Amino acid sequence: MRKLKLIWDFRGPNALKTAEHHEIHLKEYIVINKLDVNITGIEKLTDMHAIAFLVVNETDMKLIRDALKPHRGQVYSE
Repeated sequence: MRKLKLIWDFRGPNALKTAEHHEIHLKEYIVINKLDVNITGIEKLTDMHAIAFLVVNETDMKLIRDALKPHRGQVYSE
């Protein structure tokens, strides 16, 4: 089954801290909704751009996308 990486972009001097905080909410969403996913994370792309992400099964993507409204997505590869 294909996995997709849902991505939220954060920009500005506090981008990394905002991404870290957003990841907390993604983990809460997983627990509250009893999702069968456990891959979340953050990445610092530059000093002014960071992302938070959640990896989901392709079959669950539309439901989660509509609920959480990520900025973009891509196919996930380990």
